[in-house]
Amino acid sequence: MSGPGRTWQRIAEQFLDYFRTREHTVVPSSSLVPGGDPTLLFTNAGMVQFKDVFLGREQRSYTRAATLQKCMRVQGKHNDLDNVGPSPWHHTFFQMLGNFSFGDYFKRDAIAYAWDLLTREYAVPSQRLVITVHTDDDEAAAGWRAMNVPASRILRMGDATNFWMMADVGPCGPTSELHYDWGPQACTCGRADCSVALDNGCARWLELWNLVFMQFDQQPGGTRVKLPRPGVDTGMGLERLTAVLHGVADDYRTDLFTPLLDRLQRILGQTDQEREKHSIAYRVMVDHGRAMTMLMADGVAPGNEGRNYVLRMIMRRAMRFGRSAGVRRRFLADLSGAVVDEMGEVYPELGRQRTFIQSAAGQEEERFTQTLTAGMERLEELIAKVQKASSTVLSGEDVFRLFDTFGFPLEMTRDVARERGLTVDEEGFARALTAQRELSRSAQAFGPRPDDRLYTQLVQEGLSTEFVGYTKHTARARILALLVDGLRVAQAADGAQVEVILDRTPFYPEGGGQVADTGRLTVPRGVVEITDAQRPVTGLIVHRGLVRGVSVRVGQPVHAEIDIPRRQDIMRNHTATHLLHRALQDVLGERARQAGSLVAPDRLRFDFAHPTALSADQRAAVERQVNERVLADLPVRARWMGYQEALALGAMALFGEKYGERVRVITIGEYSKELCGGTHLSHTSQAGLFKITTEGSVAAGTRRIEAVTGRGTAALLERLDNTLRAVSERLRATPDDVPDRARQLIERVEVLERELRAARTRTRASAEAVPMVEVDGITFVFAEVSATNPEELRAEADRLRTLLDQEHKVGAVVLGSPVTGAVVVTRTAAASSLDAGRLVRALTADYGGSGGGRPTFGQGGVAEASRIADLVRRGRDPAFLRSLLQRANASP
Repeated sequence: MSGPGRTWQRIAEQFLDYFRTREHTVVPSSSLVPGGDPTLLFTNAGMVQFKDVFLGREQRSYTRAATLQKCMRVQGKHNDLDNVGPSPWHHTFFQMLGNFSFGDYFKRDAIAYAWDLLTREYAVPSQRLVITVHTDDDEAAAGWRAMNVPASRILRMGDATNFWMMADVGPCGPTSELHYDWGPQACTCGRADCSVALDNGCARWLELWNLVFMQFDQQPGGTRVKLPRPGVDTGMGLERLTAVLHGVADDYRTDLFTPLLDRLQRILGQTDQEREKHSIAYRVMVDHGRAMTMLMADGVAPGNEGRNYVLRMIMRRAMRFGRSAGVRRRFLADLSGAVVDEMGEVYPELGRQRTFIQSAAGQEEERFTQTLTAGMERLEELIAKVQKASSTVLSGEDVFRLFDTFGFPLEMTRDVARERGLTVDEEGFARALTAQRELSRSAQAFGPRPDDRLYTQLVQEGLSTEFVGYTKHTARARILALLVDGLRVAQAADGAQVEVILDRTPFYPEGGGQVADTGRLTVPRGVVEITDAQRPVTGLIVHRGLVRGVSVRVGQPVHAEIDIPRRQDIMRNHTATHLLHRALQDVLGERARQAGSLVAPDRLRFDFAHPTALSADQRAAVERQVNERVLADLPVRARWMGYQEALALGAMALFGEKYGERVRVITIGEYSKELCGGTHLSHTSQAGLFKITTEGSVAAGTRRIEAVTGRGTAALLERLDNTLRAVSERLRATPDDVPDRARQLIERVEVLERELRAARTRTRASAEAVPMVEVDGITFVFAEVSATNPEELRAEADRLRTLLDQEHKVGAVVLGSPVTGAVVVTRTAAASSLDAGRLVRALTADYGGSGGGRPTFGQGGVAEASRIADLVRRGRDPAFLRSLLQRANASP
């Protein structure tokens, strides 16, 4: 058995070399984002990339495989999050070693390989290994006895521990587990009969390797039938194996983690004593930092839904544990750099994405600093309230408000609550979340996919569809199967919504971001109008549409024809998407990698990793690069080749996409080279002009561009031209002069706004200068205004009244002109008891004049204009005003 001198990299290489020499194809790790599998947030086991092979949906050129697979277990059924930190061997991200047989060898050989590799190649003492097999699995038990394993160390256990199911239905079978015995001194259960058979979580026993024997197919009714080609799926955590080979009962004391822990300590500037005191926090920070780095290297960015939320959650959990260890500085960006240094040789994508990872991590830390402080303060208030009430449960609604207001993850609240001896009403939290979101998009995106067992059965019967749409828009074909409402039928009548499976088709099925073709299947005196095409299982294309005219039947010949103009628009946008991807990387750097796309006939949508908005110059540079390649009329070529060969040639593979052994490489001149199964132009000039329509953020660290080509650009330019002409006509300027005319108007508006602000300032000053007299709760303003016409006098009266209205005063404004002798009276909105018409009549009568009007406004005049000054002087005498009010109220 080796000691610490054997690195984790060498341990992994030794595993793969062992199986390579035994005719296994070593298959590279797939992305942490499962390609083409909406049922999983993350790749959580080595068999995920082979799922369709085990389900019979896909055939590979090999029947034996071995992998070192990146895995994440952080949510759902396989959720190790709560154990990370306290446990020495639970992790969010881990690496799974596995060997697989697809209808080739079975139990005896799998057992022999496992025993030989562990005891001979890795020199694990055989007496330290304890085996479990399913209660009914005599074949597995016999296999272990053939390895000379004593019967006392072969334990029979039931379904709970030794039977594996992929899902409620589908492939399943018994398992056999190899457990490592750390010795009696490691026992934590304290029982005299301590044994793996107790399954009580005792630290003495470490589950090291699990051999799954898939030999049954679980039917919907609960019955199990034997698979025609049983298989083997094994999984052994590299972290646990390394701990065993290093002789330490703690993954964090192996070279997988000690370099990261040392780097973290230096980053934080803490002493050995501080590191030891906060050992659990250190474990969490290192584990989550490693998971964060691996996820972002596979194209996941922090966000609020689905995978993005999980990444944000583990980053914030790491920061929260850092805070508990006294950390007040940012550390995740630097820690990610340490992960890249330690693991980049095995996973080259880390090095390629280093800049993006560190930038996104730094931004998330900055964003969460205030959230963490405010959220923790609020959480402390909630905890104090619960403790004061002698309760032990945090309200689900309160916890949800903490999440909704501060972005404080439920998982972090749960951690803090557990530390204080409290729990969280998670059902209440879920109800509050559901009430707000109803059904979140993430739940839809990762929910169970429809039952495709019927499609799998069709494949197993030998049905398949040849796709000829790369070179043909029409094809003569034959109907192999018809489905109506999920059931196979021999024929479908007029008006039926039907699924048609053909032996060959030009219809491209939705995939890789490209929408499906539409068109028609023509039969004598009838047609099926196709609105969608899908590939539910490998090798089968399903056409969905409406039957019109006569019925269609299985075996009938059809003429399949796609909507050609629509397909051409799609191809323009797809080829332009590849050009855009390359241009973004040229302008922004290699980190600007695709994170999602939509290729439709009317537009393209492209998500990419980038931390900030594009500047105007960057956006223009991207557009210019794409259009230069369009005008260069570059050839667009497609070649089929092996996956590894394509990568060696520099072709860009997209994480989250599922690739087979042979892949299609789209090369655009010497400019772009990507793995892609979609339809494309033959020359870039066919795309027409490329134009970006929008650019914005969809998540932290992820931007989105929408753009148009061809007819879409023509329509856009027509709309813009119409708008420009309408604006030029309104501005009475030529289109070329519109910018200058608009600038002049803007400058004029700015001048007027300044003048308005100055006028308002003068108005406030004048309001303060106007003498006001209050009598019995009524405010009066009497003033002389040298107006030459009634309109001027009225305008000033309205201005002064508005000032009184702004202060919600009950009052009236009385103005007289010493030029004309005219008098006006207006009242405030709150002075409903006053009648302005009566007031002006009573007032002017004292000076030989007359007047009248409405309750809200009155006007009149005096006999001699020179007497206006005396009228205004008397209007500031409270006794006169009381007399005036009495006379006004008494007048008819």
